[in-house]
Amino acid sequence: MPYTIDPSSADCYPCTSVLINKFDLRSQQELDRVEAVLVTAKAAQWEESPLCSTFDFEHYKAIHRHLFCDLYEWAGIPRSINISKKGTQFCPADEIPRVSSAIFRRLAEQNFFQSLSFDDFVDAFVDFYIRTNELHPFREGNGRTQRVFLAQLAQHAGYQLDFSCIDPDELMVATIWSAQGVDTMLRQLFREMLSPLAD
Repeated sequence: MPYTIDPSSADCYPCTSVLINKFDLRSQQELDRVEAVLVTAKAAQWEESPLCSTFDFEHYKAIHRHLFCDLYEWAGIPRSINISKKGTQFCPADEIPRVSSAIFRRLAEQNFFQSLSFDDFVDAFVDFYIRTNELHPFREGNGRTQRVFLAQLAQHAGYQLDFSCIDPDELMVATIWSAQGVDTMLRQLFREMLSPLAD
């Protein structure tokens, strides 16, 4: 689903909402198809052999760059325009450096959620999910970057994260509600998606 933006500064082809891309695809449907194939393969590649494990904003950007470098020149580079979606206004572009620094500093201070009980882990994990969703640092590909990062973070803390076991529409609704301060549904979904890794 496209973001709400100012088309004059959107890095799109003239008179369209199609992002300028390395394949010069001018149809959104065609771009979506190519992007889905490429990014799915790149995500599997990262999950099998992560290229970074610092769990800071540089790590987060490295995932985005890995996933989207074949498509966009700006892969891994935070956006310079403001965006919103379904009534949710994401972090203003000029605030991304400050806000991302605070989010990832807090993650490090919490020792990347290691050695927590399951209930405490879910609480901390959901809070981090909400904060990175509010950040939405990239022009496109935020959700996919977030999912790859979260799966690696969960594994680092001794948990498996399985997004396939829930309805993606339910996750979208729960995420929208969490942006309004209601995170009950989101917490329940993450309780279903997370499980301790087998020893």
